Amino acid sequence: MPKTVETPRSETELREPPLYRVILHNDDYTTMDFVVEVLRSIFHKSPEEAETIMWTVHKQGRAVCGVYTFEIAQTKAEQVKRMARANEFPLLATIEQDE
Repeated sequence: MPKTVETPRSETELREPPLYRVILHNDDYTTMDFVVEVLRSIFHKSPEEAETIMWTVHKQGRAVCGVYTFEIAQTKAEQVKRMARANEFPLLATIEQDE
């Protein structure tokens, strides 16, 4: 009969990864319709959610579009940049650590 070796238990604590907010910033050139399209296509917002966030960006200068792990937040901000440049808009998306 083979001998069984017990592995000692590890005292490693598992923690959730830090989260990051993706923020859209207002500018004087990007159209409201384009911002809504970005919110729907990249952030998968409903038409109502996209419009609400777009108005927040317009009135307050910025708004959170979503909260993700670092890699996903970074990817979404880059997708916004690419989509905006392809459509000749200066729309800016940044990320900051969620508190």
